Amino acid sequence: MRLVVAITGASGAHLGMKILDLLPKSITPYLIVSEHAKEVLKHEPVHMYDNKDISAPIASGSFPSDAMIIAPCSMNTLAKISCGIADNLVTRTASVMIKEQRPLLLAPREMPLSAIALENMLKLSRIGITIAPPILGYYSEQNSLDEMENFIIGKWFDLLGIEHNLYKRWKIEEADLEN
Repeated sequence: MRLVVAITGASGAHLGMKILDLLPKSITPYLIVSEHAKEVLKHEPVHMYDNKDISAPIASGSFPSDAMIIAPCSMNTLAKISCGIADNLVTRTASVMIKEQRPLLLAPREMPLSAIALENMLKLSRIGITIAPPILGYYSEQNSLDEMENFIIGKWFDLLGIEHNLYKRWKIEEADLEN
């Protein structure tokens, strides 16, 4: 699987980098980082595409990427995607994912959400884009920040069809299956 990982905005940028750390070795990641996120991540040893390079291979529909996640996704990026604005590599690649009908997951991290942001999310959701903010699930009994982040990333992996064991799953008892 080829997965495009984009990180926009500065707050929560470490979640995007943690996605890369937790990906199974069988998945090839392609990373795009916005200018604001670069400031946070400039000390990380990873190859990044320049967000200004709209001619990068991942910006083409003929590039065989299987899915894309933007985590975190700034409201600016989300708004541009919802309006079809493809003025940088992140938004251009997202536009390609939409036109090619490939999985695209956006993880907006701001709150509270304005009516405009909610309308943009609804518009994207209606065309099949997955909107999955980093929200905790208290049922999986996380005991640390690391476990909470693993839960969130695990839920994103579930949505993208990526196998993992990042959080404790709900167990179905044999008796439940018989009823």
